[in-house]
Amino acid sequence: MGDTRTYAIIGCGMMGREHMRNCAIVDGVELVGIADPDAGSRKQALELAKQLGHTITGFDDTEALMAELKPDAVIIASPNFTHFDVVQQIMPHGCAILLEKPMCTSVDDARALHGMAEEYPMPIWVGLEYRYMPPVTRFVERVHSGEAGAIKMLTIREHRFPFLEKVGDWNRFNRNSGGTLVEKCCHFFDLMRHILQDEPVRIFASGGQDVNHLDEVYNGEVPDILDNALVTVDFARGARASLDLCMFAEGSQQQEDIYALGPAGKLEVALPRASIIWSPRDQSGPHEEAVATPPDALAAGDHWGATYFQLREFHSCLTQGSPAIITTWDGLRSVEMGAAAQQSIATGLPVALDIQE
Repeated sequence: MGDTRTYAIIGCGMMGREHMRNCAIVDGVELVGIADPDAGSRKQALELAKQLGHTITGFDDTEALMAELKPDAVIIASPNFTHFDVVQQIMPHGCAILLEKPMCTSVDDARALHGMAEEYPMPIWVGLEYRYMPPVTRFVERVHSGEAGAIKMLTIREHRFPFLEKVGDWNRFNRNSGGTLVEKCCHFFDLMRHILQDEPVRIFASGGQDVNHLDEVYNGEVPDILDNALVTVDFARGARASLDLCMFAEGSQQQEDIYALGPAGKLEVALPRASIIWSPRDQSGPHEEAVATPPDALAAGDHWGATYFQLREFHSCLTQGSPAIITTWDGLRSVEMGAAAQQSIATGLPVALDIQE
């Protein structure tokens, strides 16, 4: 068998097709099939496969794909509200799973899936791929090296465009997406835990739907998703983190900024600037380090090469028989944090979080 493994993708919308493009450039990944109940998505995926040189079979049913193709690994990129059910369809087949974020749309389902995963013999990797954006990866390396000292404050800011259109407009409603702070911001809550190497104990948030989607109506319903929020997170060892989200800021020079501040100074990274700035307290700086991303990885998706580097690591786990790096525990924690932030906004009160698995 060597290092080659067969893959299938469930869900062929925007993110599923991004995974297809990355399957074409990761050594040892052989894409053999896709499944999606939407005929339009299947058609686009099959056309893309031809362009990429994949020879694949398209299905409208996951069970039919699994029975016929028996892939070694499955990438689940279906709508958020389907994740819990689709994973349970795949698990009896015993293959490795890369499950797109958020792991589930509710805390109860995420806890249940984490429990199932503990007994599962193959890797289940949750697609919190922002860790794998090369500038962010390098930033985290420098934070973890102790350059700024023990981090006391961490800020993540995303000023971006509104939610994109999806098949059936499923992402316009909290019941389908889990809510903006689960759907979109699970990435950032995961980064907080990953950067600080600590667990959250309390979350307080304020947010609203003030600009976007207010003039849209779907089957008589106006969307209910938040388009801006400020979230503060207290961590067990005393660090504080904050998230500043605005989804009507597509004119921003930088879409994402992360700042880590410790007793020795401040580290920051921004995208699309793609550089790290170190500002020591002795005022000998600032010092800037540019971080390059391979052009083929950049061209294969909209996540600054993260999808490529994550798939490469997932495939390495699969071929080497090692456990997933981003686990269902990480997926559960990111959903819990997003759900707690949504709850805090709804109630106006802080929400306490347990730190034990």
